[in-house]
Amino acid sequence: MKKIWILATRELKTFFDSLIAYIMLALFLGLTGFFTWIMFSDIFSNGRASLEPFFNVAYWSLFFFIPALTMKMFAEENRTGTIELLLTKSVSDWQVVVGKFLSVLLLIGIALLLSLPYYISITYLGDGVDHGVILSGYLALILMRAAYSAIGIWTSSLTNNQIVAFLLSLIIGLFFHLLFGMLASQISGTVSNVLFNLSTFNHFSSMIRGVIDSRDIIYFVSLCLAALILTEQELSRRHQA
Repeated sequence: MKKIWILATRELKTFFDSLIAYIMLALFLGLTGFFTWIMFSDIFSNGRASLEPFFNVAYWSLFFFIPALTMKMFAEENRTGTIELLLTKSVSDWQVVVGKFLSVLLLIGIALLLSLPYYISITYLGDGVDHGVILSGYLALILMRAAYSAIGIWTSSLTNNQIVAFLLSLIIGLFFHLLFGMLASQISGTVSNVLFNLSTFNHFSSMIRGVIDSRDIIYFVSLCLAALILTEQELSRRHQA
């Protein structure tokens, strides 16, 4: 665990050294703040205390931000050859994967922590705050960011080009984020049910309404683990080649 933490903090430091972290945090808080408090909010008009606009905007903003954060994870090291040096050190492929994965989670976790003033504000400005719904919404964001971060890291391990990794992550993510749900609504039967259950939006939307179902948690955790295992296998293949 110590080696994983060292790798994670090293990667997190590179985000802040290259200003990527500051740009992402500023854009995330700016976009979510604008749409939560100005564009879609009715707190000031009727006192309705809800963070649903924040969760909906975060759902889409993180969809684009996460591939931008993960695209360089392995692609840059594949391009420069430093991945070979990293894999020859006294760390396992799995430790490298989890360390990089954890660094992305930490950065996005910082972004979510910085959004907590929104939660505190509506508690005082609005009436009838449903804390359970808000906490469930944050849990949905945490699970979603983990799944998409794992997918982004996997696509980054497949190439030495950051742009290709970014686009691959977006394309794969788009199926889970939007297309599976759209296709499920157009057909019926078993295939529709399968596509419906593969849709991130369907699992996410139920959680931001305050419904915590074990099937939703299992979905996100399974997606995350599958992508991380694929990444570890890709590293093992490169390491053995």
